[in-house]
Amino acid sequence: MAVTPAGRPALPPVRAWSDPLRWLVLPWTVLVTYPLILVSTALFGTLAVTLSLANKHLGFYAGVFWARSLTWGTWVRVRVVGREHLHPGQSYVMLSNHQGAYDILALYGFLGREFRWVMKEELRKVPFLGWGCAAIGHIFIDRRNSARAIASLEAAKSHLVGGVSVLLFPEGTRSEDGRLLPFKKGGFAIARQLDLPILPVSITGSNEILPKACLFPRPGTVRVRFHPAIAPSDFPDTTELIDKVRSEIESGLAQDEA
Repeated sequence: MAVTPAGRPALPPVRAWSDPLRWLVLPWTVLVTYPLILVSTALFGTLAVTLSLANKHLGFYAGVFWARSLTWGTWVRVRVVGREHLHPGQSYVMLSNHQGAYDILALYGFLGREFRWVMKEELRKVPFLGWGCAAIGHIFIDRRNSARAIASLEAAKSHLVGGVSVLLFPEGTRSEDGRLLPFKKGGFAIARQLDLPILPVSITGSNEILPKACLFPRPGTVRVRFHPAIAPSDFPDTTELIDKVRSEIESGLAQDEA
């Protein structure tokens, strides 16, 4: 049997189409969910752009309502634990595992803390979604040009204060079976460059709701777990820092899957 680096059995990919609940709610998905995605993205994307002209913080909360409307409209609940690890006024580099598309909605809508995504540059051009994210101040990174990527982070640094954090997925893509993929070093380099503590975040449940390569969500619960912050300066060796953060995130997966 295949096992993860932590010695836990690897899960098989989620068989989305063998789930009767997904078929049961399919008419709702087609008739309500898809139109809701289109309408809410256009509405709240436009609202985010408009509000951001006055205040980027207000623009961010347009995104919060967008995320909540989509979770509520698809009968998805979000449970968050570990909020005691977020200290008022402290900004973080939040690093989360990535199981499915609902990770984004759960984090955006229910984190309870203002943050900025680190997003690939190509998303800036997506109608309404990309426009709204750019207006709010989310950080677009040109992964093909390291100099421009560093410049984007430097430009964003002055806004990451007073508890406004930055969030990204160190795996770089969604996992097919819910287990952690290898971590890329970019998020850890960002934490060192911005001189911010890393806050590990574990997410479970979203791979069952809308796994990779599936187009139709099913009702369910996404669980978000915060872990104690980690100071990058305590780990001069980046490999050790990555191992520490990965261990924390995986421990949260084990807790919520038990």
